[in-house]
Amino acid sequence: MTEYYIEHQKILVSVDCIIFGFEHNKLKVLIGHRAMNPGKGEWSLYGGFVRNEESVDEAADRTLFELTGLRNVYMRQVGAFGNVDRDPGARVVSIAYYALINVKDYDEKLMKEHGVEWVNIEELPQMFSDHQRMIVRARRLMQEKIRTEPISFQLLPSLFTLTQLQRLYEAVNGEEVDKRNFRKRIKDMDFIEKTDLIDKTGSKRGAYLYRFNKNAYNEASNFKL
Repeated sequence: MTEYYIEHQKILVSVDCIIFGFEHNKLKVLIGHRAMNPGKGEWSLYGGFVRNEESVDEAADRTLFELTGLRNVYMRQVGAFGNVDRDPGARVVSIAYYALINVKDYDEKLMKEHGVEWVNIEELPQMFSDHQRMIVRARRLMQEKIRTEPISFQLLPSLFTLTQLQRLYEAVNGEEVDKRNFRKRIKDMDFIEKTDLIDKTGSKRGAYLYRFNKNAYNEASNFKL
């Protein structure tokens, strides 16, 4: 087989997955201690190298599945990180992706197996290489998306209260929202349906549970929150 580009330096390509979850009214990120050198023992995102037979998207899908055991997860590319000195082990360019999952869908056995845990995004420890910068950029992209697409429902259970939804938006954006204005906007959205079910875990009176209607959303012409 003819070899091309042999005069050029070979550079490794990896993927890193920034997995967001929502728990106890906090936006969280799944991180663990790095299992290899360089940086063994440092806090790190979960990732891996792109294989010869894979596209970068396929590598990200595989990496996410290896970590969570979940399929059909909402995932989007964050961008490329390629500073010359970002990895002291070799010249590595990493393509970062962020994914949104419901914390309760993630098997705790897999968490223990991979040595990862959910950490509040506001309390992140010092992390390996540029992983903290990846998380910051991913959150910024999510903040933009959450205003125009219903991605928030990826982080919530199928049935949720309006308070849960409001707390999620506050956690993602890092600031409080006005309760009255928020609920007024929700009422204008036909794809957020009120059910007859009541959640009484927060108080004796309880709160009505809502759900996201995907079909109604697809028929809606505009979405903005």
